[in-house]
Amino acid sequence: MVKSEERLLAAGIYVLSIFFPVLAPLIIWLIKKDDSSFIDYHGKEYFNFAISYAVYSVISGILVIVVIGIFLLWALGIAAFIFTIIAAVKAYEGNQYQFPLIFRLLK
Repeated sequence: MVKSEERLLAAGIYVLSIFFPVLAPLIIWLIKKDDSSFIDYHGKEYFNFAISYAVYSVISGILVIVVIGIFLLWALGIAAFIFTIIAAVKAYEGNQYQFPLIFRLLK
């Protein structure tokens, strides 16, 4: 059973990432990862997501030259926002969430 504090902090990783993309999730994850496997899971999942979507953004930025990159950048932004909200809700409910289409570099 996941405690309410753990659920709140895990959801906070995602919600705060909307306003402070790297710093806020990193602080929460580094402080609480040893105390809670639930927060550790969501911290790793968020950073896998951030790394993957950064790579996708760079590729889309290069593809702007052939115009399709403009649409890909919009789609990535919308997908990232929606997946972040879904992950925050799932974390607050006490469930684990796996982002689709990401590289799992941190295990």
